[in-house]
Amino acid sequence: MRTVRILTAAALAAGGVLGMAGSALADTPSAGASTSASPGGKASGPTEAGTAFRTATAIRPGQRATAEASTGDYLYWVVPLDSGQRATVKATVKLPPAANRHSASTWQLDVYDGLRRRQACTYGTQQAAAAKETASVELSCTLRTVRPGAEPWANDPLPGSYYVRLTVVGVAEEDLGLPVRAEVETSTRDTGGAFAVDGALAKPLVPGIGKTAQAGTGGSDRPAAAAEPADGWSGGRWSDRWIWTAAGGVLGALAGIFGYSLTRGRGRPSGVPPRG
Repeated sequence: MRTVRILTAAALAAGGVLGMAGSALADTPSAGASTSASPGGKASGPTEAGTAFRTATAIRPGQRATAEASTGDYLYWVVPLDSGQRATVKATVKLPPAANRHSASTWQLDVYDGLRRRQACTYGTQQAAAAKETASVELSCTLRTVRPGAEPWANDPLPGSYYVRLTVVGVAEEDLGLPVRAEVETSTRDTGGAFAVDGALAKPLVPGIGKTAQAGTGGSDRPAAAAEPADGWSGGRWSDRWIWTAAGGVLGALAGIFGYSLTRGRGRPSGVPPRG
């Protein structure tokens, strides 16, 4: 009966700790959440783009940003990414009518961190060619998981502002200046404690100037630090890794108590009552 009670206590303790882990993860707010949404189900975003790093238009994960531009323009947006997030940037370019174009075109999507270091895409279509008859072209880039800290010589993605650049890299000279419509959206996924590491940056990487703009407004030049996650910068100080570590400690302690009880019971001769 004593063994049964110990096993029952162990099961209840493990279930309680794992239940806490599930509820903590369920209650964690998503950085891409937004309270306002467009009729299409996407959060409303700015309707213009910057033309350089310093004038990049600030957006948040989950927003769909649009911009009317000309073929050959460099379009820039800036989005905040926090530690533990894996971001995917998607872009759609709606091209002019085929009758107005002279040849095919090639478009490219690049992502830079706050230090303007180009970040590699783990997968996705970063560069795509559009035939003369194609009405639109789609691009995407999934970044590596943002780390809370890294060595000075490393090129790891760190928390802070990330610049999205969209432009055409191959087009006939006669097609330069034709009107296009660009749509950009960034989504994030929390990777959890599997990618958590010790240490964290004192401040996120947010140097430079960004341009904040709401739908239907002209925007204004403000520090890019104004664009940050809705729940602030976590800095990597907390992750579900702590919960699983605590659960492992509790289970290890209960296993030790159970093993001790078995050893003590076997060491007493049969038929001899315990002392005291």
